[in-house]
Amino acid sequence: MKFLEENNAVALCRFLDFKKADDILLLDLRGKSILSDFFIIVSARNTRHAKSLADDIIKEAYKIGIQMKSKEGHVSGEWILVDLKDIVIHIFTADARNHYSLERLWHDAKKVKLDIDS
Repeated sequence: MKFLEENNAVALCRFLDFKKADDILLLDLRGKSILSDFFIIVSARNTRHAKSLADDIIKEAYKIGIQMKSKEGHVSGEWILVDLKDIVIHIFTADARNHYSLERLWHDAKKVKLDIDS
């Protein structure tokens, strides 16, 4: 099951890359957090792009059999959180990503190597 989750997380990262998300980062939080097994952190070019990424990733997750648990931040679009239970996706504008700096907060999490353009 855990292997399948990692494959799903990588597949979602590839999809986000296809949708032109920037600076895609996949963090493996297994054993470090009870919130989720994986965080995907991406940057969007603006709030419109962030909202589009969130909508598209929810549809793509559903296609591969993952149900959305919740979504937050879609109204402002500066930081949109899409909770897929075992995979949480954080979509930031560049300024919001720098401000909240989740990478620094989760610095001890394993970074999963991705074979994508970003």
